[in-house]
Amino acid sequence: MHLRSTLAGLALAIGLASTQASAETIRIAIGTQDTTINCATGGLLIRELGLLDKYLPHDGKYKDAKYEVQWKNFTSGAPLTNEMVAGKLDFGAMADFPGSFNGVAFRDAGKQSLFISVLSGSTTGSGNGIVVPASSAVQSLAQLKGKTISVPFASTAHGMLLRAVAAQGWDPEKDVKIIAQAPEIAGSALRSNRIDAHADFVPFAELFPNRGFARKIYDGSQANAPTFHGALVAGDYAKKYPEIVTAYLRASLEADQLIAAEPEKYSELIEKVTGVEAEVNYLFHGPLGLQTRDLTWKPEYRKAVATAIDTLKLLKKTDKGLDVEQFVDDQYIRAAFKQAGLDYDKALANYAPAPLKANDAITGKPITDFKRLAQIWVRGEDKVRHYSSPEEALKALADLEKEGKDIRAIYAQAADSGIKLLASQAWFVRNAKGELNAFLLKDQAQRFASANGGTALDFASVNQQAVVAL
Repeated sequence: MHLRSTLAGLALAIGLASTQASAETIRIAIGTQDTTINCATGGLLIRELGLLDKYLPHDGKYKDAKYEVQWKNFTSGAPLTNEMVAGKLDFGAMADFPGSFNGVAFRDAGKQSLFISVLSGSTTGSGNGIVVPASSAVQSLAQLKGKTISVPFASTAHGMLLRAVAAQGWDPEKDVKIIAQAPEIAGSALRSNRIDAHADFVPFAELFPNRGFARKIYDGSQANAPTFHGALVAGDYAKKYPEIVTAYLRASLEADQLIAAEPEKYSELIEKVTGVEAEVNYLFHGPLGLQTRDLTWKPEYRKAVATAIDTLKLLKKTDKGLDVEQFVDDQYIRAAFKQAGLDYDKALANYAPAPLKANDAITGKPITDFKRLAQIWVRGEDKVRHYSSPEEALKALADLEKEGKDIRAIYAQAADSGIKLLASQAWFVRNAKGELNAFLLKDQAQRFASANGGTALDFASVNQQAVVAL
């Protein structure tokens, strides 16, 4: 009898333990960078649209699990990394440079983090950039020798700036003065002309010019150094809850699909949450955008991680390397693609920017050649208007302004690099046929004009010509 009661008690204890295990409350603590808008599909959109709940597992060992989802927003990657290393966060979204520092910080603490997915990037480096005050006479990086350039230290823009300075053949400690400055401080410094130039990451090299107090004089693509933003997870967490890591990436995939389908709508949502204007969000996230939303680990992005680690050594942030093949772990994003019925390897091989399927706003005919695409976003309109050429768009702009329409943004595609530009900040070359080609920089336009014939003009000049022509 005594044995029977003992066994019964043991069975009850085992049953209670099993129930308690399956009823475990699992924390999912996610660090976001909302104003770093290229992290949106790994944070802001998942949170605001409640996407994560759709994919969290509720079977097997998760049958009776309860989830406690926590969100915390940061303005940069370094403090986010600190909280991940301290065990206060499980996931984080950041760029290649701070992401690599995340891996180093975990290793130095006797732990491991994993870079599990790209979110958005440019295999040529677009997204990072250098700006000068709007009133500055500087038109190119070459004119900044001997000047003071600020940058958020240990950021992906810092890495870009060092590469850009090296490409000029300059000594970064002698030929320029590089100082640490966060974006919010740099904005004020640019407004008051207290800084010669500022290098920054997404979206500030476009946001500051869009707000009228700065001018972009260097795009990261000129350094031809890949850059991206991606998602990381604590290694111990991934080992314990691999299904949750995959669920998070399923939510990220859906966020990516939603913004691809309705870029204007979700650009508005990002503005509502962050204050970053929708027209700047569209510049990145819209079709043929400045960067490409891409969740696959292209060789260029793996190289960006390796380059970032080498740069950390140069900056004496670490004296050890980091095994990129172990740090970058694509098993979870591959699992997410498979669950979603998507072909990861096909996406991995696809280098095309987000496509545009649109009709010309004037002729109504499908646009098939996007080399001279121009676009206008009229305030109050849900969709961006598309034009097959800048000259068409400028004629339409003159009419819209006559009607008293408030123009939110005008976009053009750069004739040399193909990147999307804020047309109001661009330079143009008009050839003998009257066709306009857009460029980011004055010297790029002048070189093109010299080689191909034509005249280099700023936006105000080509816009005035369009008005006079009417």
